[in-house]
Parts: sequence; structure tokens; C-alpha cells
Amino acid sequence: MSAAVAPPEAAIPEAALLARRRARARLLLLFAALMFSTGGAAIKAAALTSPQIAGLRAAVGAIAVLLLARGARRLASPRAWAVGVAYAGTVVLFVLANKLTTAANTIFLQSTAPVYVILAAPLLLHERIGRRDLMFVAACAVGLSLFVLGVEPPTTTAPDPATGNLLAIASGVTWAATILGLRWMGTGPSASAPVVAVVCGNLIAFAVCLPWIFPLDLHGVDVLVLLYLGVFQIALPYLAVSRAIGQLSALDASLLLLVEPVLSPIWAFALHGETPGPLAIGGGAILLAATAAKSAIDARAG
Repeated sequence: MSAAVAPPEAAIPEAALLARRRARARLLLLFAALMFSTGGAAIKAAALTSPQIAGLRAAVGAIAVLLLARGARRLASPRAWAVGVAYAGTVVLFVLANKLTTAANTIFLQSTAPVYVILAAPLLLHERIGRRDLMFVAACAVGLSLFVLGVEPPTTTAPDPATGNLLAIASGVTWAATILGLRWMGTGPSASAPVVAVVCGNLIAFAVCLPWIFPLDLHGVDVLVLLYLGVFQIALPYLAVSRAIGQLSALDASLLLLVEPVLSPIWAFALHGETPGPLAIGGGAILLAATAAKSAIDARAG
């Protein structure tokens, strides 16, 4: 008996094909969230300053994306540069916050992005937000609020939690703008446009940090960390996001990426012994439950 051969996409009903593409997009975003989640722990492993890590990480990321994605080598449009500004703010603020507060607080405060997406998506993308979406965002807001309620004392890996928390909140605003911008570009005529925006953002981040990069004293661990951050924590996950973002709404994408803040504290604890407080653990549990439920309902609805 011959092996069954999967039918070509042209032979698949349109509804089934759309469901398959959305399922693939969800898997890509979950992969991206897993890679993103390792960033906080990796950043804390480097002995470099925050601008050095942010700038060199972005430079490695830009080179990796250019090498891995042919579409990224296209001439950047003004829109790509505009989205790149939001992206650059996100990656720089993320590093600065991680060096000052815990990895858990950084990523969970950055993950307030769905709240800003809710406010902006109907106006900017003309995407309708339903009552069910509002319920999931409300659950996420409850989980995230637990991180704000807990005040943790300074530690070796989090020397200035108050300032770091403020920077993390700012990164949530820029991350929401990035999600909206990539979604906006992903629905346009050029599928490679979001990848171009990622390159633009990394170049902007590198240029902003360049005055504070030198003098530079690199050691073996620092080189490995920078290579890992640029390739596996920026290039590969952002390529996955760029490929998937056009298949899902901005809110769906931002909620799926909330898997990142659930895993980020686990990596920080495993590698640095950085222990989140009980409120952080409670907030993470709520976010994980809300994200899993939202993904399951969306997958069933197809």
C-alpha cells in the first residue's frame, strides 16, 4: 500500500486552509515566545553594561536576520523605519530594565502590551474587539497587577527594582506599538515587510547605543551570550513573528506571546537563583491559564 500523500493547498477548502495557516502561525508564535523567554537570564549572564549588550545584541541580530531571510535585504520603506523605531525602543528598554530589576518583573510589566493593543487596534487597524477578548485581557490585567503590588528589595541581579520597573512599563508601550506595526505591515502587499522592519529596528538600536559601547572589553562568556542573544533570542524568533503575524489579529498575537513571561522567571531562577515573590508566581499562573484558554478556544473556533 502506498503512503498517503497530503493534498496540495489548492485542493484544500478555503476555510480548512485558513485554519491550517492560523494553527501554523500559533505554533510559530509559541516558538518565538520560548526563545524570547530566555533573554532575561542571558542578559544577566553577561558582564557588559546595558548599552553594550543592547547595541551589540541588536547588531548581531540584524546581521543574522539579513543572512537568514532574503526578503530582509529589500530597500526599507518609511513605514519599515517607523515600525523599527518602536522595535528599537523595545529591545533597548528591555535590556536596561533587565539589568535593574528582576527578569520576572521586566517581562511581566512589558507584557502589559495587550492593554495598549486593546486601546489602539480598533483605531489603527480597524480590528473589532469582542466581549470574549475583553474577558481574557481582564484576566491578564489581574495577573499583571500582582507584580505591581509586590515591592521587592534590591538584590545582586536586581539592584534598582523601582527604576527597572518603570523602564519595563515603557517597554510594554513600545512592544504594543511593535506588535501593531508588524501586524499592519504583515497585512500589506509585501510579506517580507515585517522582516525589513526588524532589521531597521536593530540598526536603530545599535546606532542609539553606539556612543556607550566603547571602550569594549569582551570575554569568552560575553561573546557567547551576545551571539546567542542576537541569533536565538532576536533573529529566529522575530523571523517567526514576522511570518505569523499576518495570519492572526494583533490581540491574538500579543496574548500568545504572553507565554514568554511565564517561562522567563523559570530561566532566571535556574541560571541565577533569582526567585520571584509569591505575587509574581500568582500572576504568572493567571497569565498562563488565560493564555492557554484563549489559544484553545481560538484553535477550536478555527
